[in-house]
This record gives sequence, C-alpha cells and structure tokens, in this order.
Amino acid sequence: MSLPNCPKCDSSYVYEDQALLICPECGHEWNPNEVVEDDAVQVKDANGTPLAEGDKVTLIKDLKVKGSSLVLKVGTKAVIKRFVDGDHDIDCKVDGAGDMMLKSQFVKRQSGQDE
Repeated sequence: MSLPNCPKCDSSYVYEDQALLICPECGHEWNPNEVVEDDAVQVKDANGTPLAEGDKVTLIKDLKVKGSSLVLKVGTKAVIKRFVDGDHDIDCKVDGAGDMMLKSQFVKRQSGQDE
C-alpha cells in the first residue's frame, strides 16, 4: 500500500501511526479518512488586500535586517514564495537582499497585477 505525500510539505517519507499519518520532515500529522478543510493561511497586506503566492509586493516602511547593518528601504520590491504560520508570515525573495521572511503588515501588493 502506498501512502500519500504530506499535504503540507509534499514529502514522500510519510509513515502510519495507528489512525494517523505523520510526516517526519515537517512534523505534520493528519487523519487520511477525514475530509480536508481548506486551512490555507489567508494573508492580507497593509491595505487589507489578500495576497497570493507569486504576488509582487513593495515595502511600505524602512526595515532593519536583524543581525545585519542592511536596511531595506521603502519601495523595495519582493516576490512572495510562500506563506508560513508565525510572526513573519511571508517567505519571499527581496530585490538586492535575497530570500527573507517579512511581516505582511509592512508590504503592499503592487498594482497592475491580474486580479
């Protein structure tokens, strides 16, 4: 019997523990017999506009990068790679700074994107 991949991280290293399936890579546990509800994280920008993976955003405030002397200036552009739970809820690629975690309250969706 083949087990399904993890719904959170798509890992194929899933194993059974009684009635649950467990992913050793991300720690997600789920019952394969339950109906999966859409628990996708709904993230909104500073203006209340819903954000999606792949959206281009700009910073609305100068942000100091912790552990560095780098400061991300207002208007710096970024592309959202994925959303995560926690304080810094956006995993994105920032122009000139690389991959970084940002808070959604400090970004706004760029206008002109397809709705």
